[in-house]
Amino acid sequence: MVTIPKHYKNLLEAVNSLQKRGYIYNFHYQDSSLQCGEINKKLAAEDLLIAEYYRFEGMSDPEDNSVIYAIESNQGHKGIVIDAYGAYSDENITEFLKNVKIKD
Repeated sequence: MVTIPKHYKNLLEAVNSLQKRGYIYNFHYQDSSLQCGEINKKLAAEDLLIAEYYRFEGMSDPEDNSVIYAIESNQGHKGIVIDAYGAYSDENITEFLKNVKIKD
């Protein structure tokens, strides 16, 4: 059994942990979908699940505020999305992710 940390010290630690647990794809938002060049897929919100997410606050710079999402597709692809949060977030990603179901 793998113990999943509830808190990571920083974004890099979270990325490394998620990758070790199979979240190997890098998803990015484009044209109202999440896309992944490695698998040449466009994924709609209804095809996705947010399995985990973590927020990080910069120690001295508000521009360092970020959130990482562990995303799973209904086709079995697992990857991550990283965005800023607060004033620096990408409003398109934020709106898209509001339509993705969050794992219970």
